[in-house]
Amino acid sequence: MQALFEKMLTDVGLSTPAAQVVILALSMVTIAALSYLASRLTIRLVIPFFIRAAALSKSHWDDILVKNRFFHHLSALIPVVVVYATVDLLLADHPFVAEIIRRLAMTILVFIAVQMIDAILHTVAEIYKRSEAALKKPIGGYLSAIRIILFILAGIFIVSTLTDKSPWGIFSVLGGLTAVVLLIFKDTILGFVASLQLASNDMVQVGDWIEMPSFEADGDVIDVTIHTVKVQNWDKTITTIPTYALVSNSFKNWRGMANSGGRRIKRALCLDMNSVMFCTPEMLEKLSRFSLLKEYLRQRQAEIDLYNQEHNLDCSSVPNGRRQTNIGVFRAYIKSFLANNPKINKEMTFMVRHLAPTPKGLPMEIYVFSSDKVWANYEEIQADIFDHILGVLPEFGLRAFQEPSGLDFQALLGGGGQARPVREQAAAPSSIKPALQEGEEPG
Repeated sequence: MQALFEKMLTDVGLSTPAAQVVILALSMVTIAALSYLASRLTIRLVIPFFIRAAALSKSHWDDILVKNRFFHHLSALIPVVVVYATVDLLLADHPFVAEIIRRLAMTILVFIAVQMIDAILHTVAEIYKRSEAALKKPIGGYLSAIRIILFILAGIFIVSTLTDKSPWGIFSVLGGLTAVVLLIFKDTILGFVASLQLASNDMVQVGDWIEMPSFEADGDVIDVTIHTVKVQNWDKTITTIPTYALVSNSFKNWRGMANSGGRRIKRALCLDMNSVMFCTPEMLEKLSRFSLLKEYLRQRQAEIDLYNQEHNLDCSSVPNGRRQTNIGVFRAYIKSFLANNPKINKEMTFMVRHLAPTPKGLPMEIYVFSSDKVWANYEEIQADIFDHILGVLPEFGLRAFQEPSGLDFQALLGGGGQARPVREQAAAPSSIKPALQEGEEPG
């Protein structure tokens, strides 16, 4: 065919070299026209066919493939294949040009194939994220490692094709540049190893609440990849942490709390030690009206009376015998109050205790677990408990410790009235709050 065209061109007066150039140009135009025609056919026929088929299908994976443009990349292969198949036929007399075009076509084929595989990997990642296993075993790091290996192999194959060199020769060159490669891909290698450790040891999952003060991270993990871990903080900002930092540095994971039966309430109330005293009979009579204390006071008083009788102790004077204190009764009241709170988990650690006295008073600590672990609800439960405790303190003749304010100093200097003596205030709780009626609860 080309010889016939060449003879026709020479018959009209063109020289043989000029005729060959014209034939070469016509062959190039023909190849380009065939490629363009194949491209238009795929755009108008092939892609719409796959999109409609995916829309009619009941499965979701094909819809995700469409979204990741897998079929667009697949249709782009057809024009390149047409070029690769026709170049030997139309450029048989120009082997040098044919070889160049063939290598370029192979390079484009490799590039498109890499895009197709990358779209498949994105599809796998998206489908996997919808499963329950994604929370326990994220695969983002593995897929990122596969992409890196894929891009490296594709780059080596493209260079090998363009230079007509063996890929093994390029690998040997890269082997000699190992130190440089390790330096360039240091973060990637560290991140890959770290992601394997995180996954194998189940150290962090998407959805975990973690705290890492060194990176000012405090919130939920929203993504785990080979390079970074993204944390959405409670103020809705995003903190990005290098993956290997989670292995080399310490961080707190609150997953154990989330999977347990409750969330810990651990808070102390400092009491003024000057308000601690033995209970008088009048005070015990008043406190026995509290339904939460009635049974406790009866049993406790029976134990004390029995002990005093067995040891012949006279408790009519303060230093002799055993007597109840207002702080002990108050501690029993708090325990009974918490035990009757339906929002407290009674099966977990349940404790009301004294801590070591400090210059700021005697800390009384509540150590219990709320059944509701949602942050806002947990804070509401905790606040309700201490609202009640602070409100009921005067009924026991106790005061919370508070450092002196400006008004206190004015009172001492006579500018705001005369301050009452501390012991006088502690001894007269009824003057602070009216006595309760029979059966009435404090607060």
